[in-house]
Amino acid sequence: MLLIVGAIVAPAGTASAQDPRPDDSTTSSTSGQTTTSDVGKFLGGAAVALGAHESGHLLFDAIFDSNPSIKKVSFHGVPFFAITHDSGLPHRQEFVIDSAGFWVQEATNELLLVKRPNLRHEHAPFLKGMFAFNVIASFAYAGAAFARTGPAERDTRGMADAIRWKEPYVGLLILAPAILDAVRFYKPEAKWAVAGSRAAKVFSVVLIVR
Repeated sequence: MLLIVGAIVAPAGTASAQDPRPDDSTTSSTSGQTTTSDVGKFLGGAAVALGAHESGHLLFDAIFDSNPSIKKVSFHGVPFFAITHDSGLPHRQEFVIDSAGFWVQEATNELLLVKRPNLRHEHAPFLKGMFAFNVIASFAYAGAAFARTGPAERDTRGMADAIRWKEPYVGLLILAPAILDAVRFYKPEAKWAVAGSRAAKVFSVVLIVR
């Protein structure tokens, strides 16, 4: 996953390194400040994407009046938090709430890749931070689904229980569009990746009628 972040950030750094500089002695400090600023913007984009993911859950928590709350959980001893809601919801509502964060990620990536098809070559650390988080989060959740590990409140387990799938299949459901979006990031001309990514995203929504 760190390789994915590096690969997304690298083009901006490379482009910056290749810019002509009239006087290295006067621009070295400016270059350092720019790099620090870019890292901050990249992390800021990732933070906004995280907030958008959680907002997707909260939106449908509110729509279904499921009483969301924050619960302290841990992943193999590493403490963090999870937004939970009432248990015993109808299966469709449970699936929608648990899927909402991924739908937001996928919709955000779709918007970025449509509006900025050459994002890879642009100096846009904030947007790249958002895109990187969305891809990496899907990879991480998919890995947990494949291994069937993590807190009981994890989204992939809730999705699997709601549609009566085995959890690794849900891992594939969220991993496929992430992989295809990564391909689109590097090769925006790959029409097959565009079609496959959009089909996978639509399929994940259509499952609410299952």
